[in-house]
Amino acid sequence: MNIIIVEDEIKTAKSLERIILELKPDVTITDRLQSIESTVKRLSTGPSPDLIFMDIQLADGLCFEIFKSVKVTSPVVFCTAFDEYSLEAFKNNGVDYVLKPFTKEDIADALQKVDELKNFFQKPAMPDLTELLSKLVQPAGKTSFLVFQQQKYRTVNVQDIALFYIRHDATWILCFDKQQYPISQSLDQITQSVSGRDFFRLNRQSLVAFKAIKEVEPYFLRKLYVKLVIETPEKLLVNKEKSQQFLSWMEDR
Repeated sequence: MNIIIVEDEIKTAKSLERIILELKPDVTITDRLQSIESTVKRLSTGPSPDLIFMDIQLADGLCFEIFKSVKVTSPVVFCTAFDEYSLEAFKNNGVDYVLKPFTKEDIADALQKVDELKNFFQKPAMPDLTELLSKLVQPAGKTSFLVFQQQKYRTVNVQDIALFYIRHDATWILCFDKQQYPISQSLDQITQSVSGRDFFRLNRQSLVAFKAIKEVEPYFLRKLYVKLVIETPEKLLVNKEKSQQFLSWMEDR
């Protein structure tokens, strides 16, 4: 199996290559690319690899520009520190979506998923990727969450939720009516299950609803301070590395 790694962080690329070779010693890492430009050139002129591990945010832009410039026939495992691009990733040959910092188990799961997709590395011709990827694309998002409070179960409609947040290592729901409920799912699980158009992961502790946002202010160290229409337990801050993606998300209506 021939694999290409597209990653602009050299240390991360080396770590990913080491893990892949530990899991599958028989594979060959044919190319290590760091930009949209170099990846487009490689895929335009060289043979298609069996698999691509690709970071989403590269030094010269989002990797989805690659798919607009060249026809990519290889399956892609996307590796990124941001979780809001999952639907876009699955629309562009994505067979898995791994969040950084990834572990050896994360990469092992991704490689196993690739192997299980009709064993298409063993076939002389590529299978119908549209059919394969249709099985992976997630629905638009959950419409409600089950919560347990005061010895009773009830459902909370997603449209009534302003914020998911972590407090004292537990995940909580904050509704527009200011009611709060603990929930058993992790914030990572919730992020994957709700609509990426309606919710944005501001940081490791909070996932906010678009319609809950009142205003956004510049903050210290080029961060953004997100104010909601209701009071929040803590200030909601977006770091400078993620601020542009957040503003683009807000504008994309």
